[in-house]
Amino acid sequence: MSDLLWPGDDRAGDLFTDASVLAAFVRVEAAWLEALVTHAVAVPAAADDLAGLIGPDDVPAVAAGAESGGNPLIPLLALLRRRLQARNPSAAAWLHKGLTSQDVVDTGLVLCLVEAAARIGDDLEHQIAALVRLAGGHRDTAMAGRTLTQHAVPITFGLKAASWLTGVLDARDRLAGAALLPVQIGGAAGSLAAPVALAGSPAAAQALVATTAARLGLPARDPWHTARAPLTGMAAALVTCTDAWGRIANDVLVAARPEVHELSEGPVAGRGGSSAMPNKQNPVLSVLIRRAALAGPLLAATVHAGAASAVDERPDGGWHVEWSALRTLARRTVVAGAQTAELLDGLRVETAWMTANLATARPGIDAEQLSITPDAATDTPYRGATDEIIDAAIARARGSRC
Repeated sequence: MSDLLWPGDDRAGDLFTDASVLAAFVRVEAAWLEALVTHAVAVPAAADDLAGLIGPDDVPAVAAGAESGGNPLIPLLALLRRRLQARNPSAAAWLHKGLTSQDVVDTGLVLCLVEAAARIGDDLEHQIAALVRLAGGHRDTAMAGRTLTQHAVPITFGLKAASWLTGVLDARDRLAGAALLPVQIGGAAGSLAAPVALAGSPAAAQALVATTAARLGLPARDPWHTARAPLTGMAAALVTCTDAWGRIANDVLVAARPEVHELSEGPVAGRGGSSAMPNKQNPVLSVLIRRAALAGPLLAATVHAGAASAVDERPDGGWHVEWSALRTLARRTVVAGAQTAELLDGLRVETAWMTANLATARPGIDAEQLSITPDAATDTPYRGATDEIIDAAIARARGSRC
């Protein structure tokens, strides 16, 4: 999968592609079938891991058939049953028994989101390590602080990097909690009616759900057919990541202006050029990260809108609108995470320009200091709790990994 109009999309690879989504659906069906056999609900002969039955070449047929039933699982099941019948008739007879489309679609999306969260988590840790180096290494690199686009008071670049670090740490913690996505199995109307009928009791049906969840590496919980907090929570966590990265990209974009020149992206052959102006070296990574930060909230809002419009025991459109929004948001966040890690690794801190710009900002930038301590010399450090703030952010970063 590649999106020509979202440069960098290839960084997400096979994550959340149509083929990987179908594979996730098949994983859910296989885990449920295994649970039925394990708990002696299905006959032993029904055991089958469903391997090799569906592949990337089946995407066009499933996509074409999805409109008839409103979701891609229905045509996928038809293919699975037909192919499974030739290999294992018992498994074909028990396939999907006790489940409904929403169970498989929801849980399949969860599997894809968990994979995305793991990728993003790795990049967050990479970013954190880079930011710890920047914050500690530049704790004494003086520069002009700016508020509302104007000079404010002197700060250090280490303090700015510590602020970036705090945002990334907040994103890491938010993502770690949201990524504990549970299995979603409830049957046709969220009551587990069919699983109870098959297994013989509510406890036995819940055991089927627990075994399926364990097979998929997911937590088990009661059905959440129309209580969509797991997905809205993940969407919000993804946007928390792009918010943090967008803030970093914005600072780099401002500081990379030729008249400021305090930061610059690391040079990469062929990157940042212009089709018409050979003099330019555009900060492309920062531009693309900012793009993701601007787009993310709108995609998350779609997921929230779907949750807010939930009705009855399966929403009429509110459920369906989640799928593409989650996929797009997840892929774009993965891409932005990788770009931010690369940006921070190669970031150039132009300390001479920071010193020169701070000197140019004087004496106005020292006005607050002089209003509070009029007898102080303008070269007296006006750092407040800079060291303590930097140390606290670094200490937090060196705590437990998410």
